[in-house]
This record gives sequence, C-alpha cells and structure tokens, in this order.
Amino acid sequence: MATSINFPVRGNAEIVTRLADSRRVILRPIRPSDQSRIRNGILEMSDEARYLRFFSTFREPPEGIVRRLGAVDGLTHIGWGALLMEGNHCPALGAAHAIRETESSSRAELAVAVLDDYQGLGLARMLIAAVLAHSLKAGMQTLEIHILPENKPATTLMLSLGAKRTHALDSVYHYDLDIRDALTALSDASQPAGVADILASFALLEPA
Repeated sequence: MATSINFPVRGNAEIVTRLADSRRVILRPIRPSDQSRIRNGILEMSDEARYLRFFSTFREPPEGIVRRLGAVDGLTHIGWGALLMEGNHCPALGAAHAIRETESSSRAELAVAVLDDYQGLGLARMLIAAVLAHSLKAGMQTLEIHILPENKPATTLMLSLGAKRTHALDSVYHYDLDIRDALTALSDASQPAGVADILASFALLEPA
C-alpha cells in the first residue's frame, strides 16, 4: 500500500509500488540533483526511443535539455521519475513532465519517456498518473501532447486516456488531454495495480 502525500508535493515525497513483473520501484518528484540520472537515462535509451521522445537524432544529450528536465519546481514544471529499487544506485527507469508557461496557466505540455527494457510493465501509466494528479492539484485542467505519427504505442496510450486530436500545420500529431477525464480512465480496475497506488497516494481514490 502506498503512503498518502499532501500537496504541495515536496521533492522528498516518495511512492513505492511494483511493476507488472513485481519488481519494486519508487516514484518521486524529480530534483535538480537528478541531472546525472537524467543524462544517463537519455544515453540508455535506444536511438529510436530517443528520437520518438525528443524528435531528434542526437546521441549525447545537450546540456540545455538535461538542465531543463531537471529544473522541476512543482508548479510551472512538474516532473516525476521512477527508480528501480535494486542495488545501491537505484537506476532511473523513466520520467514524465508537465511544463506550463506561468503558474496561473491551466494548460501544460506533457512528455513521457520509459527505458526500452521497462516498457510494457505499466510504468508509463504510473508516471502519467503521478503527473496528472500533481497537475490537477496545481490548478491545471488540460495537457497538450505532441506525438510523431510513427509512435503508435504513445498514440494508443493517449487515446485510451481520452486524448482528442487537434489541428496542426506540421507533421506532428497534437492532442489535448483533459486531466480529470484521464484520471477517471486511469482509476478503472483494468489499469495496472501500480496506478491505483499512485492515485491513492494523491487521495484521488476512495479506500477499498
């Protein structure tokens, strides 16, 4: 059972849960001190996964991107990461971010990345659940998602959460995701057990 956390969500908040293969993971807000984990995580992504996430073929992550992903303040930039509870170093497995222009904006841009070896285990949905719940408590209503047409798994995931495609003039698919609708979809019993742990920690689900 996950431990409940209160808003505002501090950098030391942690939610312990399990992947679909029963391995234990910690989900927590990203901290500025995580830059080395962010850099290493990007390096460990396959070339294809890196391109689908960043729309770029770079191999070495630019320092500007690493700094931006680590600059989480919990209000304009919400970011949650997942760490594997094995060994001494707790390697990073994935992250999700919601970034908006100002603290009063009701819209933000959502981005998610999970290392190749940990895809298909419910982790993306767990990370999204944490960011959605945190974003809702921070006053956001809608998240924008930009997905390359060839990224079929991401498209399928977002559509399953109720995302609506919007018009755009470029070759990237643009979607709007209503946060409350997506959280309702994620509260369905068919979702991975770890998702329920995340939502329960944000007090968005009633106790059984």
